[in-house]
This record gives sequence, structure tokens and C-alpha cells, in this order.
Amino acid sequence: MKPDSHVDTPVSGKNIAQTFVTSKVTRCLLEWRLFFSLAICATIFYLQFLANANPESYSVGYDRWTGLANHCSDAQPINGSEILQRQENLAKILYDNGASAYIAEPGANAQYFGNISEATWHLSERPLLLIIFPILEEANIVAKVTVITPAFEETRARRLSVPGIEVSYVSWAEDEDPYTVALHALSALELEGPIYVDGMMRYFIVDGLQKAAPGVRIMSAPPEVTQLRARKSQAELDLLRCANEVTLLCIRAVQAQMYIGIRESQVRAMIDEALAAAGLTERWALVLFGENAALPHGSGSDRTLDKADFILIDAGGRLFEYNSDVTRTFVLHDSSIPLEHTTIWYDVHVAQTLAHAAAREGANTSAVDKAARDWLDGRGYKGYFTHRLGHGIGLEDHEAPYLRGGTDDTIRTGNAFSNEPGIYIEGKVGIRLEDCFYINGDGNSVFLTKGVGGQALSPLYP
Repeated sequence: MKPDSHVDTPVSGKNIAQTFVTSKVTRCLLEWRLFFSLAICATIFYLQFLANANPESYSVGYDRWTGLANHCSDAQPINGSEILQRQENLAKILYDNGASAYIAEPGANAQYFGNISEATWHLSERPLLLIIFPILEEANIVAKVTVITPAFEETRARRLSVPGIEVSYVSWAEDEDPYTVALHALSALELEGPIYVDGMMRYFIVDGLQKAAPGVRIMSAPPEVTQLRARKSQAELDLLRCANEVTLLCIRAVQAQMYIGIRESQVRAMIDEALAAAGLTERWALVLFGENAALPHGSGSDRTLDKADFILIDAGGRLFEYNSDVTRTFVLHDSSIPLEHTTIWYDVHVAQTLAHAAAREGANTSAVDKAARDWLDGRGYKGYFTHRLGHGIGLEDHEAPYLRGGTDDTIRTGNAFSNEPGIYIEGKVGIRLEDCFYINGDGNSVFLTKGVGGQALSPLYP
């Protein structure tokens, strides 16, 4: 059905599974290519089976937020030995490329290689720098670590617990140039070759380093370095999995507390409360009702929920610095949704399923976006899927690589992405479904929410 057409027939939340039977028959009659036909029919069969199953099996079962705290109670932060392995991997790349060192300031990359995050060291005009450089010792490449710190902050810097086989701290006084001090620490080791810097490093620091060493090439770290963080370890995937699972459980718990007439702001407070009970930090939530959801990142208003409204919740947080990002668009049992909007929901669900099937080791990132976009375009929604399909997720909630048209990255095992197709018809409706996934050792995509059911079952059962 075209997005600009209008159908007045309402569909109640209780009968929403029956509504899909009609759309199932319609879809399976479409003359699509063999791959799409098989994927669509399989998806429809699966959804119909689950949507007609006992609804009690999908109930949250929590008394308010009781029980959410237990879901990730066994989660553990990344240990020092894993960070040492990361440093060794980086040192080998530096050595093979003839690079002198890698420099990062507090943030995701310094956290990955040295356990220095923005949460533990606030960025300011006074630079604190993590430097990792390779040393050849008895035919082995060893990573050495130096932390450049303001002199009056040296004691605090030493308390950061930076892992390393050998970690040294070099301080700079207020009347010294920190960049000259940093380069002097490197030149004392008689290293040669370019210096790689964190691609997100602030410009004034890069400029300061270059002015301190005009004869040295200061350049952004190459793909070999950035791919280290892009390919998650099992420990990282365990944290991502638990964070995303419990975020979905929070959304379901909030749905059970909602009612017609509730305000968006009330639901935002509820989801934050649930995420906090689950143990997540750096929490955030986007809650949009009805036509407000047609603006993907919010409308700035605070309206009440009507029976004819879909509810969109996009939420996340951090578990030991690893992020979750889950979106559900759903209804309540006493909702009465226009058939047109219900049809859009199922079309978005099929798009998400097709993208998931296309995401494999060796696939091109743009091809995964195309799998979802081609389906939605063919269903008459061309121009209404207004953003990329997905982004990488890990220490940052949005990080490389990205699933979007125009990219040419190859998907690798250990990569983790969001898969979030959506249709946005301003003034009418916005529907987005988002689950993050990773590529396992067999090269297949696995939803990070699989342990708690994975994809939404239907509009009524998110």
C-alpha cells in the first residue's frame, strides 16, 4: 500500500495477529526474486506462528522492575590481560608498518588500548596522552606504554591503572609545551617513522604534535588499527549481548506499565528507571507516540497516548562501558491501530529480516543496507526510509563500520552492528525496529537480543 493512501479500518491490539494473515497472503503472492520470496514467506510463517501462540508466554513477569537487576549480575569488565593482548596486536601493526608510535587521548580508543576513558579522565585544554610504541626484544615485538600527564595531575594519572608490560609516566609543567615533552619521550627511544594518532583526536592536539616535530609525519591511524576495535572479542560480545538483552527486557517491562492517556515524558521516566534498575549507566531513551515518531530523533513535544497511536521507544545504556541500542514500535492490548499503519509495521519487520539474512562475513556493508531498502522501495515506501540501516556498536554507541549506501567496507567476524530500518511519513506515522547483531565465528549474523527472543514477534509483543 502506498504511504500516502488512507485506510480508516482500525485494528485492535488483540486482533493484530489476525490482521497479519491477510498481509501474509498478499505478500506471498508477490512475484519477487526467488531469494526475496523464500525469505518473506519464511518470515511471515514464523511471525504468524509466534503471534498466535499463548500471549502469556511473552509476558514480562516483573513486579514493576523487580528482577531486571539480576539479568547482568554475572557480567564482568574487560580484564587487564585482554588489554595487554590489544596492546601487543597494536605494536605488531606499528612495527610491520614502520610506525614509531600510536597516540590517543581519553576516549574510546584510549580506553580500548589503555583503560583510559572520558569517564575516568575528563577532557580539557591540558592534554593527557596515551602513547604505545613497539620495541623488539629477543625477536619478540613488545608494546611499551607511556602516559603524558600534567605534572600537578601525575598522582591522579598513576591511579588510572593503565595495563602494560612496562608503563612509564612523563609529566609536563605548566610552563612547558606538552607536545614537545611527548615527542622528546619518543625521540629518547630513537624511534623513527610516522606517528599514528587516534582519528577522533582533537585538532589542537594534532596541530601541537606536528608543530613540535615538523619533520615527523603525524597521521590518522590506518584501517589495520581501526579494525582491531571493530572486531569484538568474546568478552566484548558478552557485555554487548547482556546490555542489549536487558534493554529489551526494560522496554517490555515498561510496555506492561503503560496505558492509553499516558504522556511521552512519563514513559521516558519509566524507561530510565527500568534501565537504572538493570544496572546500566549513561542511560538514554527516546519515546514518541503516533505522528511524533515520523521524526526519527524526536519532535520536542510531550503528547499523550491515543488508542490509534503506535508507541516508539528507542533506548540504551552502558554495561562496563559497552553500549546497548534497541528500538521497538508497539501497541497496547486496548489500542486500535489503522490497518495501513499495521501493514507498515510488518513491512519494516520483513526489511529487518532481509537485512539480517544479507549480513554475512565477506558481504559489503552497502549491500546489507540495500537488502532492506530494496524491499521497502518495492512496497511503495521509496523516500520514506530516510536514514542508513545501521552503525557499529561497542565502546561507542555509534562507531565504524556503518551499514549504509556508498560504503565499501567488508563485514568481518566479530563486527557488531545495529539493524534498524524504519518508515517515516510526517504527520501520520513513524515505525522503526532495531536489534543489534554480531558476526559469529561461522560468518553468520546473530542478534544480540537472541537470548530474550530476538526480533519483535508482532506489534503487540515487542
